[in-house]
Amino acid sequence: MDVAKIREDFPILKRTMCQKPLIYFDNSATTLKPQPVIDAVMNYYMYLGANAHRGDYEMSGQVDAHFEGARITAQKFINAKYPEEIVFTSGSSMGLNEIAIMVSKKYLSDGDVVLSCESEHASSVLPWRKSEKDIHVEYIPLDDEGKITMENFKKAIHDKVKVVCIAQVSNVLGFCAPVKEMAKYCHQHNILIVVDGAQSTPHIQIDVQDLDVDFFVMSAHKMCGPTGVGILYGKKKYLDELDPVFYGGESNARFDKCNILLKETPLKFESGTQPIEGVIGMKAAMDYISQIGQENIHQHEVELKQYFLSQVKDMENIQIYNSNAQSGIVTFNMFDHGKMIFSQDVASFLNTKGIAVRSGTHCAKLLPDVLHVNSTIRASFYFYNTKEEVDAFVSALKEVTLANCVDIFF
Repeated sequence: MDVAKIREDFPILKRTMCQKPLIYFDNSATTLKPQPVIDAVMNYYMYLGANAHRGDYEMSGQVDAHFEGARITAQKFINAKYPEEIVFTSGSSMGLNEIAIMVSKKYLSDGDVVLSCESEHASSVLPWRKSEKDIHVEYIPLDDEGKITMENFKKAIHDKVKVVCIAQVSNVLGFCAPVKEMAKYCHQHNILIVVDGAQSTPHIQIDVQDLDVDFFVMSAHKMCGPTGVGILYGKKKYLDELDPVFYGGESNARFDKCNILLKETPLKFESGTQPIEGVIGMKAAMDYISQIGQENIHQHEVELKQYFLSQVKDMENIQIYNSNAQSGIVTFNMFDHGKMIFSQDVASFLNTKGIAVRSGTHCAKLLPDVLHVNSTIRASFYFYNTKEEVDAFVSALKEVTLANCVDIFF
């Protein structure tokens, strides 16, 4: 990859933060947007403009072509079998909530168990815990590094487990779960498997048919696309059986005072006006990512991580929690005389150097019990980041002391 050339596609990289050149290492939270995505969104507002699936005029037909063209692009991007298996949502969290509501109502009974793990994002856990039915959530034990292993997964399975809901890649530790093997084992035991692909789709090639997962979700904003849009993938046999969460315009073919006839999958799940400019922008992001190649992206991220680890290996005041994770995520804490410095204080100090990282629990609020710390700092690399930025990052970390972190507030 020509990273220097790629960086020219991202106008925001020309800005400063705290009067310093921006170094953006918060890519697991959201990614920056390249010019082709910005142009696609602006083209909708400046030229297309109309609603989708509503008008009998040329401009509306053009919107329909772009909107449904994005569905076909998404189908190919994750290798779904049919375009009808692609449902547009506001993002991964909405998709996971819809799946939990629909699956609970249709397939689950009081006392059934949904299996997750303690490194999960809240969106993989809370929707099941808030189900209208008495659904129990249990957790796959993690190994010493914080990974899901097949051995521990199989031990957690019992006859009450009806659904497994896990992330393909952990948003905090960056470990990749053995999703394909888990799906095979689930189907041998008549268990549905739901996969959060928010942290995997932007970085590695996804093939939902090869993985054989039943449901899969992703967010556009984590892969250079707009915010407020994403995808819920489901095997068509399940989507055809499930009842939507939302009802209204576009989802119904007709209704009278007694009966409702819903449209076919996937339109029955897309009530109301969708984020049309977001869907079009997401298509542009998928095209952009595909042109670069996810294998190249993943290789570059891992190289940056390994370079970072080599640069900090002699620093005694840093603890890294996921050195062996093959991803661009580095999760760590800083110490001063053996005492941990509050993660948000470190992040605020780095901000003064123009460096953006994430601090806190990262929406994985069960994980602190596993790591035995109340919060962490997360730096997440992407394909537009450079070794020079890593050098600046390491240089800033070498200045981190409790006194230096506190002094910025005075």
